[in-house]
Amino acid sequence: MKSNFLFYKSGMAKEIINQSGLIYNSLTCGSVITGNIVSDSDFRIDGEINGNVECKGKIVIGRTGVFKGNIKCENAEIIGLLEGDIEVLETVTLRSSANLTGDIKTKFLVVEPNAIFNGSCSMKAETTAN
Repeated sequence: MKSNFLFYKSGMAKEIINQSGLIYNSLTCGSVITGNIVSDSDFRIDGEINGNVECKGKIVIGRTGVFKGNIKCENAEIIGLLEGDIEVLETVTLRSSANLTGDIKTKFLVVEPNAIFNGSCSMKAETTAN
């Protein structure tokens, strides 16, 4: 069984149980991880990651989140900054404050007004993430 805990420069990432009882990981604002991450559960990023993430759940890059690298996951919600490619089995949502530079492979793409997307998008019924 893989651990849901991650270490970074200012301490340990939080393992959080939300109201639905599901566990997810959270990297808080001001924290930085350099390296690759593998997660079995959802992951919220409000800090900075320089590396790649492979997640069997949902990735959320929060308003203060900065992600530089590639992502493979089941679902993704981008609110902050992503520089890299993203491959998602189901849905990518770019919120109005999102800034994504890179390519997207997904089944569904939702883009809110004012979101910034510079790259290409390939939408197919099947992707190879995870």
